Amino acid sequence: MPVPPLVLIPPSEAKSAGGDGPSWRRASMREADLDGHRSKVMSAARAAGAVARGAATVPAMERYDGVLYRELAWSSLPAAVRRRGEQHVRIVSGLFGLVAPLDPIPHYRLKMSAALPETGRLSTWWRPRLAPVLADLAHDAVVWDLLPQEHSAACDWSAAAPRQRIQVRFLDEQGRTVSHWNKLLKGALVAWILDTSPSQAADLAQFEHPLGYRLDRAASTLSGALASVVLRAC
Repeated sequence: MPVPPLVLIPPSEAKSAGGDGPSWRRASMREADLDGHRSKVMSAARAAGAVARGAATVPAMERYDGVLYRELAWSSLPAAVRRRGEQHVRIVSGLFGLVAPLDPIPHYRLKMSAALPETGRLSTWWRPRLAPVLADLAHDAVVWDLLPQEHSAACDWSAAAPRQRIQVRFLDEQGRTVSHWNKLLKGALVAWILDTSPSQAADLAQFEHPLGYRLDRAASTLSGALASVVLRAC
């Protein structure tokens, strides 16, 4: 039986403008248990000018327009791959906590590292509130944790029981961490995960990144509850 994945990615600062959907409201997103928390942050964000009152919405995969999302090219993925993504991809957001690909969201400017008067630092505020939802989503799943530190700070894994949680680093030919192109590299990785449904970190041996990054087994820890994977430029 295939092992269910959970793919965690950050939002992008770059966002498309406008939209033709109704303004954000409760019960319009997955993980509706978070709606009370979302409403509190939304109210604070509006007061801070981070999101306009009554702003129109579009699905998240149309709103986020950064490098990772352009490389993922959601609209060009096969329908079956997009359906898997709708079920298994979650975006860790300072405004909404967790966002599914088709959740309708407005244009906004709010980092996970931001602090609002009503909440304090958002990563700290979200951490206990996301914990039970993450534990439910991650139970017995292979979690592809592709979050930067800013967003990882909002995730408490102490009560979660995934089958394996996998973190990935990209290194250049000299062994230096890739920073500038990191998001682009992750976009291609997300597309591969959704297309192939790998069941463990070791399956990355089959991944052929379009920019030539390959699994470095010697630098990776592929077994255990927390896998640390290095993909190195060839």
